[in-house]
Parts: sequence; structure tokens; C-alpha cells
Amino acid sequence: MEKKPKIILSSQDLERLEALLYALGNNLSPDKAALLDELGRAEVLEPQEIPPTVVTMNSTVRFTVENKDEFCLTLVYPKDVEGQPDRISVLAPVGSALLGLSVGDSIAWPMPGGVVKVKIEEIVYQPERAGEYHR
Repeated sequence: MEKKPKIILSSQDLERLEALLYALGNNLSPDKAALLDELGRAEVLEPQEIPPTVVTMNSTVRFTVENKDEFCLTLVYPKDVEGQPDRISVLAPVGSALLGLSVGDSIAWPMPGGVVKVKIEEIVYQPERAGEYHR
């Protein structure tokens, strides 16, 4: 299996994501399990130390799937996705895949129809880069 790239999370995002997963209870769905795995392997930094090329929560990211389909979406918490076609939940398979990756990184990620390769092309907006630490 392909080695997963290093991921970086802010301590603030980690705290909020752990609270989200705790609130979901003991039901360990595949999406929840995948996100837990990602949190467990992340390098955690303070928000002010996050490199500007890393996908954090509420970042808008341009990425490709299988090197052909391109998307530009904002990675959000589940409560913020409803009715917003330009957003993707961190609990969605591709949302979990994006979290913590850097520009140029790619990862093979399990999806309901099989494994897909997701590649980060650009961070269009990142709250930490914009100095927005209390979102």
C-alpha cells in the first residue's frame, strides 16, 4: 500500500474534531474510523505555526481526484455543509482525505466505490494564513 503523506493539524482543529467525534457516540462508521486514524497520525502545531500550504478546517482548497476531476471546496464541520454546494464535510471520505495535507501532496483514499487518489493543487484560502485564529 502507498505510504500516506505527513499531515499537520492545528491544536484548535484537533480539539474541535475530537469533540465532534465524541459527540457522535460509539458508532464507529468507516468515515469516523478514517478520521480517527488521520487525527492519530497528525503532527499537531499551534494555529500560528501552521504553514500556509496546509489544508486546515475552513480552508478553501483546489484539488484533483484521479488526476482528472478538479474541485474547489471549503472543508467544514458537518453543521456548516447543509445547502452549500461549495463545501465538503470533514466527515465525508474526501473531506477526511484533504485534512492536514499540503500543496502537492496526494493520498490514496478509500471510497464507497473503491480507492481514489486525491491531490492538493492549491490552498485558495486558509484561516490561519489570514490571521483568523478564533473561527
